[in-house]
Amino acid sequence: MTDTATRTTPATSPSTTDEVTAAGIGLLVLRVGFGGLMAAYGAQKLFGWFNGMGWQTTTDSFEAMGYNPGVLFGTLAGLSELVGGLLLVFGLFTPLAAAIVLGTMINAINVLWAGGLFPADPSVTGYSTPLVYAIAAAGLAFTGPGRFSLDAGRPWARQGVVWGGAAVAVAVVAAVLTLILKAAL
Repeated sequence: MTDTATRTTPATSPSTTDEVTAAGIGLLVLRVGFGGLMAAYGAQKLFGWFNGMGWQTTTDSFEAMGYNPGVLFGTLAGLSELVGGLLLVFGLFTPLAAAIVLGTMINAINVLWAGGLFPADPSVTGYSTPLVYAIAAAGLAFTGPGRFSLDAGRPWARQGVVWGGAAVAVAVVAAVLTLILKAAL
């Protein structure tokens, strides 16, 4: 028999404060890095910043890819990357931000599909980069932004399986509708 006064009890929670803080910092790094890159891609398309092609060249290239009218689709892609990326950077409306980025990346994967995942020809662009971005967006849709975000502790903050699944579903529906419009217009 053991004396109950001398027994030690295990921690009631598997997560320590340090682990929770580390997870929050990890999500902050992921959100700011990934969201910042997405916002920069959008700024390249819309404004020509960061050695980008700018709005007119973007809309012309969308026309050439079969996204007619290029003005609509090119602007939509640039705005989606810019707005979705900035929302991720700040950790604001995270499932919506992730859905915006994921839907855009599904269309990018579609455009680059013929090049393959890892093309043997270096002059051919494969779809590995938008696939990585799609994976990151889907992951953030489920995990949420973490504790170092504008969503943290707010009544509108959403995360988890239901919200992540809803974000992925919205992204897939938006991407499919875009592809249908591409084919119809």
